[in-house]
Amino acid sequence: MHRPSLRTTRFFAIATGAAVLAASAAWVGLAPAQAQQAQVQVWVTTADQSRLLAQQPDVSFGSGGSGPVVNVNAGTSYQVMDGFGASFTDSSAWLVDNELTQSQRDQLMIRLFDDQSGIGLSMVRQPMGASDFTAGGADYTYDDTCCSVGDFTIGRDQASVIPVLQQAKGLNPDLKIIGTPWTAPAWMKSSGSLNGGQLNADRFDEYADYFEAYVDAYAAQGLPIYAVTSQNEPQHETGSYPSMRMSWQDQAAFIGDHLGPALADTGTRIIAWDHNWDQPEYAINVLNDPEANRYLAGSAFHCYAGNVAAQTQVRNAHPGKGVWFTECSGGQWAPDFGSNLKWNTQNLVIGATRNWAKSVTLWNMALDQNHGPTNGGCADCRGVVTIDTNSGNVTYNVEYYVLGHVSKFVDPGAVRVESSNLGGDIETTAFRNPDGSRVLLALNAGASQRTFTVTEGGRQFGYTLPAGAVATFTWNEGGTSEPPGGIDPDAVYAIASLSTGKVLDVRDRSTAEGAQIQQWADFGATNQRWRFTDAGGGHWTITSVFSGKVLAVPQSSTANGALVVQQTYTGAASQQWRVEASGGGYAIVNRHSGKVLDVQGVSQADGAAIQQWDDFGAANQRWSLTPDG
Repeated sequence: MHRPSLRTTRFFAIATGAAVLAASAAWVGLAPAQAQQAQVQVWVTTADQSRLLAQQPDVSFGSGGSGPVVNVNAGTSYQVMDGFGASFTDSSAWLVDNELTQSQRDQLMIRLFDDQSGIGLSMVRQPMGASDFTAGGADYTYDDTCCSVGDFTIGRDQASVIPVLQQAKGLNPDLKIIGTPWTAPAWMKSSGSLNGGQLNADRFDEYADYFEAYVDAYAAQGLPIYAVTSQNEPQHETGSYPSMRMSWQDQAAFIGDHLGPALADTGTRIIAWDHNWDQPEYAINVLNDPEANRYLAGSAFHCYAGNVAAQTQVRNAHPGKGVWFTECSGGQWAPDFGSNLKWNTQNLVIGATRNWAKSVTLWNMALDQNHGPTNGGCADCRGVVTIDTNSGNVTYNVEYYVLGHVSKFVDPGAVRVESSNLGGDIETTAFRNPDGSRVLLALNAGASQRTFTVTEGGRQFGYTLPAGAVATFTWNEGGTSEPPGGIDPDAVYAIASLSTGKVLDVRDRSTAEGAQIQQWADFGATNQRWRFTDAGGGHWTITSVFSGKVLAVPQSSTANGALVVQQTYTGAASQQWRVEASGGGYAIVNRHSGKVLDVQGVSQADGAAIQQWDDFGAANQRWSLTPDG
C-alpha cells in the first residue's frame, strides 16, 4: 500500500548509554509540551449518514479529554493482519463487467481497491465454480466431465471474474485471494449432483488434483492463490444451489492425506472449517488430526450462527494456527443504516479481530437493485455496493464504510495491538502498521454522544463521538523505522544494547544453522557486524557479516522468551524485522510475532542470550545502530 507516511522526523543513534539519550534530546528538537502535540488524523461515519468516512480536523496529543479512557499499548501484540474485503462472486463480477461502462467500472474499482482515492480492499474470497450467486443461474464446476480432471478449465471465470480480479490486483498489488468451493464436480459426489451430497472417498485424490489445477490456472493469469478452504459451509447441504456436506472426519482425511500433499509445493495455505461460529468443535477436531494439522494454516468462520468468541476458543485450542473471518452478508434484516453500521463494526470488525481474525471479508462485492443475480440462495442479501442495472448508478452501502474504516488504514502485515474495549460504551480495536504508525478504530456503542480519552505511551487526546458513530484515528508513534536518509544496505552496523553497550554477537563465531545470538563486548569482530537488506513492507533482514545467515525467531514462535538465532534466509516473516525509533534508540520488532529484541534477564553479562519479548520500552529492549567507518 502506498499512503503517505505520517512520520516527519528521523533519528539515528550512534552511541550508547547517556550519550544516546543526549543525542535523542537534540534530535527531537521540541520542548516536551510541543512533543505532546503530535497530530492525530480522524475519519468519521455517523449513524445518520451526515458523515461517511469523512476526514475531520486533526486533533493533537496533549489536547485533554474526559470520560472513559481507551489505552493503546502497541507493545502488546496479537495476530498479523492479512486484509479486508469481500467476494467477487460470479454475480458480482458479471455486474461490474457487464452493467457498467468502462468509466463507471474504473471509478468503482478505484474506490474499492485504491487506498488513496478509495478504501484499499486487500483480500477477496472467491468461489471455485458456481455458488448461490451465479449470473444466469448457471451451475458449473471447473470439470463437469466424468471421470478425471483432464478436462479442467477456468473458461467461465475468464469471462468476467478474472478480468475484474486482474484489475483489482493492478490497483492493489498486495491483494490476497482465498479460493473456496461450494461443491466438488457432480461425478465425484454421492448425489451425482452439484446440489447436496458428499464427496466419495474414492475421489479424494481427483479432488486434490482439482484444487492443484485451480491454483496453477489462476497463477498463470497473474493471480496467485494465497489460501484455499477445503469446503464452503461443510455442514450446510441444500438441493437449491451448489453445496456439499463434509464431516470433520472426511475433511481431516482429505486435507491430511490428499490436499495437503498436493499443494505442499505451491505456497498456498489450507484453511479448515469455513462455516459458522456455532460449531467450533468441528474446527478443533480437524486441527486435532495430526496429519491434517501438518498442512493447515488455521480455520475460518462465518457470522450466521453462534458467537464470535468461538474464534478464540479454537485459537486457544491451537494457538499456533491462524483464524480468518471469511463471510457475512449485508441484508434487509437490520432496519436502517445506523443499526447496520453498529452491528457490523461491533461484531465483525471489532469482534472478529479482537477474537484473533487475520481478515474480515464480507459476502458479495456487488449486487443489483433486486439483490441478485441469485442462483437459488438468499433473496434479500445486500452487496458492499449496489449496481442499478437500469441506470448504471452505484450505491455505496453501509458495508463499504464499515470495511473502509479499517481497510483504508490497516496495511497487510499490520499487527493487532492491545487497546481498551469498554463493552456497550466505547468499543475499539487497534493496530500497528509495518511502518510503525498506529490505527485505532472506535465505535460509540451507547445511546448518547460520548466524550472519551485515548492514551498511548504517556500521551493523550480527547474526542467526542455521536451515538452509533464510528471513528478511525491514525498517528505516528513518535519516530521512524529508518535512520536519516534510510538504512544503508551497503553499510555494516554494530547493533548495541542501550542497557549494556554490548553488541549483538553470533555465539562461538558459529556458521551453523540455528546458532544462538548473544550480547558481548564489542571487539569489532565480523560475528558482531550486521547488514540490513530491504525485505519489503517496511521490514528488513539483518544478516551476519561472518556467517551470511539472518536473525530469526525459530519455528515462527510467537512466545515471550523464544531465543533468537541465525538461519539461512527463506523469506519467512519470522526472519524479518521492523526498526522503530523509540526510547532514545531503536526497537527491533519481529514481523511475525510483533515482539522485540530483548536481552534476557536484563543481564549485563557477556554471553547473555537475546530473546523476543513484548515491548515494555525497557532499555534492554532498545538498541543503537552504528555504521563502521
